[in-house]
Amino acid sequence: MWTCALSAKGLRHSCQRTGSPPSLLFRSSQRLSLSVLFGLFLSLAGLGEAARAEALSSSQASEKSAQVPCGGPWETFLRELQAELVNAGLPPDTVRDFLRGAELAQGVLARDRGQRFFTQPFSDFARQLISQDRLERARTHLSRHQALWAEAEQRFGVPAGILLALLAFETDFGAFQGDFLTRNALLTLAHDCRRPHLFRPQIHAMVELFRRGVLDPTTTRGAWAGEIGMLQMLPSDILALGVDGDGDGRVDVQRSLADAVLTGAALLRHLGWRANEPWLLEVRVPAELDLRLTGLDKEEPVGVWHARGVTPRHGALPDVALPASLLLPQGAGGPAFLVFPNFRVLLLWNQSLTYVLTTAFFATRIEGAPVFDPGNPRPGLNRDELMELQRRLIARGYDTGGVTGILGARTRVAVQNFQASLGLPADGWPDAELLRRAR
Repeated sequence: MWTCALSAKGLRHSCQRTGSPPSLLFRSSQRLSLSVLFGLFLSLAGLGEAARAEALSSSQASEKSAQVPCGGPWETFLRELQAELVNAGLPPDTVRDFLRGAELAQGVLARDRGQRFFTQPFSDFARQLISQDRLERARTHLSRHQALWAEAEQRFGVPAGILLALLAFETDFGAFQGDFLTRNALLTLAHDCRRPHLFRPQIHAMVELFRRGVLDPTTTRGAWAGEIGMLQMLPSDILALGVDGDGDGRVDVQRSLADAVLTGAALLRHLGWRANEPWLLEVRVPAELDLRLTGLDKEEPVGVWHARGVTPRHGALPDVALPASLLLPQGAGGPAFLVFPNFRVLLLWNQSLTYVLTTAFFATRIEGAPVFDPGNPRPGLNRDELMELQRRLIARGYDTGGVTGILGARTRVAVQNFQASLGLPADGWPDAELLRRAR
């Protein structure tokens, strides 16, 4: 089950849309309208670094935030920030011009505090995002910009399918990149005392990008949590890894497809992307397989999975020595995938398992894979039911990561362990029967 908190891009997507180096603070067959897609995409994309924010425990976040000045009168905050930026070596005139006219963005705070949730199983979510129209447009881009995809793979090892899938899901191929003034969004979130330690460094990075002529703080717009461009990257991502792909002397991830794609590829490589290796393969799983072996927290060489009877639904298995995990996103009755080290890199881009799984699968579709077999999974739990199950599992001594209504990694492991203790198939997929047994 996939749950998306419509909160700050969490910074990289905590849709349940964060752990990178400090420099990286980081549809049905009918096409959905851009307005609907934007609400979905930016709830995901806006979670970039905010996704990392959501990954911190509340105590960790409070401890880190307590070390960063925040709150108080807006004008006082701006004066103190101005002094901080100048003391950091940024030109006074540049800092003044950057902050001139800055306003507190109540709409950003409303998004950050809204914490609305929606839930969908993987199969439903994937069907919504992977429309025939989107697939055709991805393949048109693949054909039209062959030299660009070849350069991305040659320089950074990232194949076209992955970059096109991210481009499609983040901004609908650049069509809708966000409508929040990025400067005001970052200033507002840095002023707010919830997670200032995540957003204040982004202001430093954005001022430096302004100094270099990369962006204009009075016009640059993006996601409510500060991500901008066709691939929704944070200022620090762009500053650290920006690539001038079109050779015009500047990095423009908002208007230059080449700049956006190559900068995104650079970030993926920085996060650990391994060239010439797969990321995901749909497989068939034998009925007799011990389901306790499944899940992202377990990993075996491909050859071991093959010996256990796991076979590709199409194509061939990769190198038998390549480590892989077997994922059953909707339990034993649903689709099944082997995922490889590059899949884990995508989880650093966005920590929502369902979003990443959908992105990874769409990338294989772009490169020729057939539609996945949805199987016949057991109905899952809604958010309230999952919260009740989490409370009951915690009472029994299991670690679910809290009562969140999110089927995250720790909840899946707790469910799997509880299923095993009851002698049930331990596939990590909670259903009504498991909830009944937990009462």
